[in-house]
Amino acid sequence: QVQLVESGGGLVQTGDSLRLSCVASTSGRTFNEYIMGWFRQAPGKERKFVTAISRNGDDTYYAEFVEGRFTISRDNTKNTVYLQMNSLKSEDTAVYYCAATDAWTLVGGVPEFASWGQGTQVTVSS
Repeated sequence: QVQLVESGGGLVQTGDSLRLSCVASTSGRTFNEYIMGWFRQAPGKERKFVTAISRNGDDTYYAEFVEGRFTISRDNTKNTVYLQMNSLKSEDTAVYYCAATDAWTLVGGVPEFASWGQGTQVTVSS
């Protein structure tokens, strides 16, 4: 099991940028054994996949709605994954969740994750 703690959320304006961080605590395993991802859940809506990154950071995957505005990255020396969000829109308002998995499995075309953080709120005001 891996423990995940997100940070970096807040209230910003349309067009602003924000960087989220997620620090992982692994028990008996190393951070680079995990594929990491970000999901988001807007009020009254289901949680949606945003992006994922491979164990060594060489491969990344994005939902279409990201449209090149978001970038996922990781620093395995710091047990941390980041989500850089640029050109934020009001529809990006959501709770953003960090997730981890040690196996790449797709369910309905969406990667499945086993461990989740508590989430960080991002609010984009127009």
